[in-house]
Amino acid sequence: MAISDVQVKGSYYQIFDSNGKKISELYTSGLDLLGVAGDFFVIKKGSYFITYDENSKKIAELYSSGLTYKSAAGSTFNVKKGSYIVSYDKFCKKTGERYNP
Repeated sequence: MAISDVQVKGSYYQIFDSNGKKISELYTSGLDLLGVAGDFFVIKKGSYFITYDENSKKIAELYSSGLTYKSAAGSTFNVKKGSYIVSYDKFCKKTGERYNP
């Protein structure tokens, strides 16, 4: 199921599908929403980027030291690491990188 939006309501992130129906909720305490891709979203918690599915279940996490979040789209999210843009999938597995001075 595709995620169309994630919104904050009170102390929760609400996850919506393409029909505007709420799929799930995630308590926001200590979490910062970074981006939404097709079937997952990215949260920062402390020193980690964490990916969640449409049911607000944790998929994977990536230690964020030295990384700056850039974007999420399709099936990947991108971070800046030094002079490189590095792409990761929802399982936080590196899928590619490119030089970006």
